[in-house]
Amino acid sequence: MREIKFNLGLPIAGFSRAKAWAQRADELGFYSVSVADHMFTRTNFLNFERTPAQPQIECYTTLAAVAAITRRVRLVPFISPMKFRHPPLLAKMLSTIDRISGGRVIAGLGAGWELEEFENYGYGFGTNAERIERLAEGIRILKSMWTDEQTSFSGRHYRIENAYNFPKPLQQPHPPIMMGGSGRKILEIAGREADIMNLIAAVYQGSIEPSQQARFDNTQLRKKIAQLHQFARAAGRDPAAIELSGFPLVLMSESKSEADAMAKSAGDASGITDLDEVRRLPMSLIGTPEEIRRELRYRIEEFNITYYMLALGSPDAVELFAGKVMPEFAS
Repeated sequence: MREIKFNLGLPIAGFSRAKAWAQRADELGFYSVSVADHMFTRTNFLNFERTPAQPQIECYTTLAAVAAITRRVRLVPFISPMKFRHPPLLAKMLSTIDRISGGRVIAGLGAGWELEEFENYGYGFGTNAERIERLAEGIRILKSMWTDEQTSFSGRHYRIENAYNFPKPLQQPHPPIMMGGSGRKILEIAGREADIMNLIAAVYQGSIEPSQQARFDNTQLRKKIAQLHQFARAAGRDPAAIELSGFPLVLMSESKSEADAMAKSAGDASGITDLDEVRRLPMSLIGTPEEIRRELRYRIEEFNITYYMLALGSPDAVELFAGKVMPEFAS
């Protein structure tokens, strides 16, 4: 059995809060902290909304600063669209943060999904196929830049000649690669390349709607895990080599009545009336600390999901989760 890991997503409105949360996560025993890699976003998940005018700090400069002020937690860009940064540059950025942190980087990589963000920044959204192809080529370049003396690559989307990356990352053979998504082509790439697969509802060209999360139920989750394992075997890999991860929004209260009210609100947003069904959705963790511990045990035993990228909305929620849930899963 793998170690059970919990990641704390850092607030993105300003560095002072991100710094405080990261240092507290280091103290509380979280395995990692992450920064969302968006330039801006219009996210609509349950009752959580943002507008493009809300401040959003940049992912990699923030992680570099956090690396210098923490001692233990690992650092995750969550999840970087390959099209945002030229792969040789991205390889050097991740190598540098790995060095700053003493070998604590996890490379969170994806194809990207928010159309407005791509178009407004001039990247061009393109087709799903094109972004996924870029992801596959980019990962090949990253791995070469991290491990080879020099890198040359000629693909459909990227062409480089004799690129060098020194110093190399501290982690050998390279920092772990976490991928995010659940589309078939993403799972195929993950089967070949990923060390960690964060299985979430597929999102295309815009907002994350509650109904999308509701459709991504345990039946869908089981199907996606089976596909991932099939692709891993086809690539000559042991499926067990790929750690499974989830990305749940945590709604928790020590009050049973308040926890039930949270579940009902989430169910109303998702169009689900059965509260037990709401609590079983892979994209959420809702309930009292005991109910959440029980649900986590189920997900670990049933799906072997051992790494949880948590969305916790307040310092109080962070303290409650660390104090009342995490100790049961300590190594």
